[in-house]
Amino acid sequence: MAKQATGLGPDDATIQAAITAQGQISGTLQYMSPEQLQGKEADARSDIFAFGCVLYEMLSGKKAFSGANAASVIAAIMQREPEPLKAAPPLDRVIRTCLAKDPDQRFQTALDLKRNLLWAAESESASPAPSRARFGKAGWIAAAVLVVAGAGWYRATRPVAQPLKPLVRFDVDLGTGASFTSTGGADTILSPDGTRLAYVSQGKLFTRRMDQPRATELAGTERAYAPFFSPDGQWVAFFTPGKLKKISVEGGASVDLCSAANPAGGAWGEDGNIIAALTVNSPLSRIPSAGGTPASWTELAPGEISQRWPQILPGGKAILFTSSRTATGAFDGANIEVASLAGPAADRHPKTLVRGGTFGRYLPSSNGTGHLIYINKRTLFAMPFDPDKLEVHGTPAPVLEEIGYNTQYGSAQFDFSLNGTLVYRGSVPAEANLVTVQWLDAAGKTQPLLAKPGVYQRPRLSPDGQRLAMDYSSDIWVYEARRDTMTRLTFGGYNIVPVWSPDGRYIVFYGRGGIWWVRSDGAGTPRLLIQDKNPNLVPWSFTLDGTRLAYQNIDPRTSYDIWTAAIEGGGAGLRAGKPELFLQTPLDERQPTFSPDGRWLAYTSDESGTYQVYVRAYPDKGGKWQISNAGGASPVWSGNERELFFRAEDNRIMVASYAAKGDSFMPDQPRVWSARQLANFGIVGVGNYDLAPDGKRVAALMPIDTSETQQTQNHVTFLLNFADELQRKVPTGK
Repeated sequence: MAKQATGLGPDDATIQAAITAQGQISGTLQYMSPEQLQGKEADARSDIFAFGCVLYEMLSGKKAFSGANAASVIAAIMQREPEPLKAAPPLDRVIRTCLAKDPDQRFQTALDLKRNLLWAAESESASPAPSRARFGKAGWIAAAVLVVAGAGWYRATRPVAQPLKPLVRFDVDLGTGASFTSTGGADTILSPDGTRLAYVSQGKLFTRRMDQPRATELAGTERAYAPFFSPDGQWVAFFTPGKLKKISVEGGASVDLCSAANPAGGAWGEDGNIIAALTVNSPLSRIPSAGGTPASWTELAPGEISQRWPQILPGGKAILFTSSRTATGAFDGANIEVASLAGPAADRHPKTLVRGGTFGRYLPSSNGTGHLIYINKRTLFAMPFDPDKLEVHGTPAPVLEEIGYNTQYGSAQFDFSLNGTLVYRGSVPAEANLVTVQWLDAAGKTQPLLAKPGVYQRPRLSPDGQRLAMDYSSDIWVYEARRDTMTRLTFGGYNIVPVWSPDGRYIVFYGRGGIWWVRSDGAGTPRLLIQDKNPNLVPWSFTLDGTRLAYQNIDPRTSYDIWTAAIEGGGAGLRAGKPELFLQTPLDERQPTFSPDGRWLAYTSDESGTYQVYVRAYPDKGGKWQISNAGGASPVWSGNERELFFRAEDNRIMVASYAAKGDSFMPDQPRVWSARQLANFGIVGVGNYDLAPDGKRVAALMPIDTSETQQTQNHVTFLLNFADELQRKVPTGK
């Protein structure tokens, strides 16, 4: 059932009702006509409106339409009339005709305006002296010159039919209740006809028509992300952990379409089928929009790991998508490709359009061609694209900077309607990514561990609790609190997820091509430990004696699976034995964590439809026990062999006591360990805590709240007539 929400958004009919933050417009807002603000075609009558504004200001000493911000100015232009010029009624009549809201009610040409102005001047000459004394003969001469100059300017600069509409920009506050925190896909999207907005806020889906003042929550869309519209705009498809779903824009029950273990975007075609990336490391699939069994729709090329963020081109004959040789990270080096949707998958040979970009989208233009737009390093690039020949032309040109961009998943925060309106979120300010590392205890008290703010991720404490390994700028670092020093262990590439060996001498980590190891004291260089044909191996935990490593890997058929490998160590470093599969299902299993006695393995799975923490015996004997009951991830065992910690969906630390007897594992009801919320990186995204060896406190990543952070979380920007702006900046040549 739909619920009313207080979030606001732009109204395409009366734009002013939606604006709650200062807007910026290409041009001068106070002189723009109502039809320009509505994104309609401007003509000579729009110039006459602007001239009326100028003439009113010249004669009265104040603007015809003013306000404290863009919202109030637009409201004045759309709804109100300027104060009368009481001292000059004839001229007031002329100006009010210029400023008519309806273009048909204005003077239709500059010549009509000139004639009526001369009439007003003659009428003024016959009026009583006090009126003439206010404006004077010089004022009338200046006004007449301005009219003639204005008419000449119009003939010299404006064609009879202006094809390109002016760019209009609005920065919109969707309300304090809105908070965009999705880790993948665009949070805010527009329907194809531009009449409806949909957005994900706090993990729920909201929608509103542009001619309505309020948004409506679509019930039953918890944990939604990466939404996309049906071609007719009547449905919104979206992902939740483990599922692809759809829901009517009018509300009602959501409909499950298929399983989606670890999805990365979808597109709804005019033929009634959806093309989607159901996992981050598989080819694209086709799913009937009524639901059904997915069918592979493309194939992965040799060395290609991921196809994601598809867009079906108008007419449904081809599809754009991002192609990458990695499942996470490094998407500035991905490719934008296009493939035909006709014929069998083996015959659909993709064509590379752009090397070095992600989240490619086609934006049509009024001349029948259009532009390919995509993201690289938070900048939106555009280049002419022929949708019939499936070819790009010219050189990519930057058109917008600081676009919201997820480097881990290759998605960007922008979308557009087919009438050329773009909506986007700006990139998160650097301060919004900053966290501090704090000691946190069960009472919620904190104490600085690494108080200097930084973009830290995945903290891991050394076995003795004296050092802290972390991701920092895509490299592995070790912080030693006693000396307050940071030691960098890797240089360049994409190196994340540090895991200490039990003796503290080594750190293993995810890097390009597999799992690597490096000495924790900074001596020596990293060396490859385990590699695989699918190079997305992520280490997670050692057994206490250091003889076995548990890690996760991606299989194109089954998403994340759990593996282990025997490890040998010594002065020469680490060596791995043959990898052994521990757990493989069609579902998503990750974050394998050995218990202190090595008899149990805790992990995270989405088998229930949301991520929960489970325990299995090691070696696996077929039984399993669910630990969390309201979402959970990142399990960590206490050294006392009586408690299992994990992170809840709301980023609080939970703990469950347990007892083990023989082959039976007996967990208690989980309870809140600390009410303090940690920095939010998504339920199975970036790790944000680790348990100290004594089990009494955790090293936690804690957020830093700033006004810029809040603004980024609930502000979006609309660019009306963006397709025309691209034609100006990057002409298609037609």
